[in-house]
Amino acid sequence: MTAWLLALVPQYGLWLLAATTFFSCLALPFPASILMLTAGGFAAAGDLVLWQSFVAAAVGAIAGDQVGYWAGHGYGATLLHRLRADPARDRLLAKADALMDRQGLLAVYFSRWLVSPLGPWVNLIAGSTRYGWTRFTLAGVAGEATWAGLYVGTGYGFAGNVEAASEMLGSALGMVGGVGAVVVLGYWLFSSQRSDTDNGRG
Repeated sequence: MTAWLLALVPQYGLWLLAATTFFSCLALPFPASILMLTAGGFAAAGDLVLWQSFVAAAVGAIAGDQVGYWAGHGYGATLLHRLRADPARDRLLAKADALMDRQGLLAVYFSRWLVSPLGPWVNLIAGSTRYGWTRFTLAGVAGEATWAGLYVGTGYGFAGNVEAASEMLGSALGMVGGVGAVVVLGYWLFSSQRSDTDNGRG
């Protein structure tokens, strides 16, 4: 399916890009990241406009997030019960639930681009737990803008060399994720030590 979609980019460009990011945010198997890299390459070649590609990708993803949020808001318990019947989805939902429970705002933002496989499940969890819509939307818009900017911009910078762009971006995001994990762990250890010290003083 990926090759077929890529072949349609020159003809349907922006609409295809928006539709792909929209469906990918509903946990459907659409190659949104590859398509954004490709759109960036077409923009570098002058076949698409860079800012329009960015907007199309971001708007499609934001719309997908909203559908996921309101699906969770309206049908949360029933929908989540059915989804959890599949072990793979259950594991993803458990991770998304834990992420939302610890850091709601940051969970929404980082699940748009840094840990994007959790994004659709975070949307459902946020809606089902009645997480504030305004906070969800602001964090979601910022996250999707980051996602679209990274992939469309990298595709543009690599002038359509999708494989090289994908490898570089994957390595960079992996490094960011690793550094982020170390920072979070350090903060948790510092907070725990401080709490123990305060309790000792009491």
